[in-house]
Amino acid sequence: MNFSVTHKDSRTAARAATMTTDHGEIPTPVFMPVGTRASVKSVEPHELKDQQVHIILANTYHLYLKPGNGILEKAGGIHSFMGWDQPLLTDSGGYQVYSLSDLRTITEEGVRFKSHLDGSTLYFTPENVIETQRIIGSDIMMPLDECPPWPAEKHYVEQSAAMTVRWAERARTHLEATTPLYGHSQALFGITQGGTYAHLRKEMTSQLVDLDFDGYSIGGMAVGEPAEEMYRMLELSHTLLPEHKPRYLMGVGTPENILNAIERGVDMFDCVIPTREARNGRVYTRNGYINLRSARYSDDFTPIDEGFDNHVCRHYTRAYIRHLLHVGEILGLKLCTLHNISFFMWLTRSAREQILQGSFSEWKEHFLRQFNAGQQSRT
Repeated sequence: MNFSVTHKDSRTAARAATMTTDHGEIPTPVFMPVGTRASVKSVEPHELKDQQVHIILANTYHLYLKPGNGILEKAGGIHSFMGWDQPLLTDSGGYQVYSLSDLRTITEEGVRFKSHLDGSTLYFTPENVIETQRIIGSDIMMPLDECPPWPAEKHYVEQSAAMTVRWAERARTHLEATTPLYGHSQALFGITQGGTYAHLRKEMTSQLVDLDFDGYSIGGMAVGEPAEEMYRMLELSHTLLPEHKPRYLMGVGTPENILNAIERGVDMFDCVIPTREARNGRVYTRNGYINLRSARYSDDFTPIDEGFDNHVCRHYTRAYIRHLLHVGEILGLKLCTLHNISFFMWLTRSAREQILQGSFSEWKEHFLRQFNAGQQSRT
């Protein structure tokens, strides 16, 4: 994997770069739609390409459960299995360490889970998580980590972050002892932890940088902490992470959070917001988000976002999509999903264009004023 910074904003830490994998180039900043189980819900791979999606995300934990390593290996890896020939990133399952807290036990060796599907016992270690991602065949892999909740006592966060570093070193060692299975290279990112304790972030990030990963993920954010605390940690991380490596903020996805993180030097994002909220009828526009299930749109024959150039806005009205949602037609969910993905791809693509033009700060402030003003006018 290669990463090259093309342009830096003169007033902020925002930057435009190009990341190259064996499955293609990724212009950054970039948003990655989430395809947890080898599918971005209701959307085909060719439709993702139509929305100018350059990379998607899948989850090691869920793929390990179903379809399982055996099926994925017989299929020749996830790209062949799902018909996606562009870059793909896999999370390690570390978020499940956080979200399945009632179903797991953490030790120095790894994590023992009870499957949320059938209660069977699973055991993840830094080594077998790398082996599973070799079988999946993702272009970018994540090591096993623990994401502490917020708030958490400093002593717990310190122990957790230190163990994440030790797990990262074991993952790095096991990566070097194994080889890719399908003829394309695989990169491994380190995941920084430390909660909102600045001295822990600094210490643990320094240790991860010494391990020389291909890129760095900023973990442990968007777990309940105030946005200001997240931004403070991002500003600190910017000073600690290598300039010539990509930076990925895990699980962060509101438009405001994304732009403020880009301003602080982040290159990559993922979040379930575009797809999950689409399934509830919430769609994003340049003037805030709207809930198309509302009766107020039953006779609104305008596009979701007037003047926004995507397939959904060119061909369908709010009234029609609201009708589909109201009567339970699956096409309504798909159109909302396509629109939201298109919007989030437009957002990061526009941010990149503005960085290249030297006008990112002004554009960002204008966009957020318009977005928030439109939202407030509806409440």
